[in-house]
Order: sequence, then C-alpha cells, then structure tokens
Amino acid sequence: MKSVQILIDSIDKVKAFVNEIAKFDCDFDLISGRYVIDAKSIMGIFSLDISKPIELDIHATDEADAADILNSIKPYIVD
Repeated sequence: MKSVQILIDSIDKVKAFVNEIAKFDCDFDLISGRYVIDAKSIMGIFSLDISKPIELDIHATDEADAADILNSIKPYIVD
C-alpha cells in the first residue's frame, strides 16, 4: 500500500481524478480525519472537505502498478 497527499479542490479536478484512477483495477481510499471513502466515488469525494489536501491510500499489489498510478495522478499530488 502506498499513501500520498492529494489536492482536488474543484469539481473539474474531482471528475478528472476519478476518471484517471478508474482506469486501474485496484482499490483507492481517501482519508480525511475519521472518514474513509472510496476514491472512485464522486459523491463520496464531495462529502469531504476538498479545500484541503486529503490522504490517498493506494492498494496496489504490484510495485510497477503503483509507479504507473503515481505517475498518472502526479498533477494532484501535494509535495
């Protein structure tokens, strides 16, 4: 499992982010405080405070898959 901080602070960014991770066949969780939601759920994401960075857990079984995922979501990752 890999964890990164992401920022998806607009409706367009949320839609683009969900479309990007939907291409991968593994689970993604967004964690904000005590809430954990499925990152592939647009409605779930809008239940969170998206004005601040959110922790994304990537449940990829293969390191190569994790690298591909991180590369594809690079515009959303907060350094």
